[in-house]
Amino acid sequence: MSDIYLLSNVKSKEEDIINLPLLKIKFIEPKEDLNTYDALIFTSKNAIFSLENFNIDYKKIPSYAIAPKTAQILIEHNSNLVYTGESSHGNEFANEIKQTLKGKNVLYIRAKKVVSSLEDILIKNSVKCDSLIVYETACSTQKNNVNIKDNSIIIFTSPSTIECFLNKYKWDNSYVAICIGKTTASYLPKNTKYFISKLTSINSCIELARTI
Repeated sequence: MSDIYLLSNVKSKEEDIINLPLLKIKFIEPKEDLNTYDALIFTSKNAIFSLENFNIDYKKIPSYAIAPKTAQILIEHNSNLVYTGESSHGNEFANEIKQTLKGKNVLYIRAKKVVSSLEDILIKNSVKCDSLIVYETACSTQKNNVNIKDNSIIIFTSPSTIECFLNKYKWDNSYVAICIGKTTASYLPKNTKYFISKLTSINSCIELARTI
């Protein structure tokens, strides 16, 4: 059986999964009063963790989560979750919520670097959407001596994990990539053999990897 590598800061409890964390996350303290907004948009659990880290008052504001995993984190922190996305992809999520949020004053709580056009789509559809950067990701500077064998299966959980992986390792044509979503897959080198998980979750990626 091929080795399976998970490129995520969230370590899998599965014994057959080799965890390979390549990112470091820095929380950025927000200065804005979030209670002036009608709704909050979350596309990442790290955005929630940042607000929690700085004890920001946000839990009474209606919140929109891109996917079940993000929604679950909001629920665990007793937030006012009103909608969970069905597609789990940024642009599709924006199209799901644009009519509901039309004319409202909305805040998109996000990373410094984003790859979707969510904010632009909402603005073009008469949603008053601002964005608030509450965290940023960068490639870890720690040395990594992991030797990745031929025919390994590598799970990429974001475009940033692809960037950081290619900074440390040379892609071998025997590798197979598993991507957590279509946007992540679009950042792979050309002619890379890859599969996209049905759900945007690490567990779904792992399940897919085991079938290959």
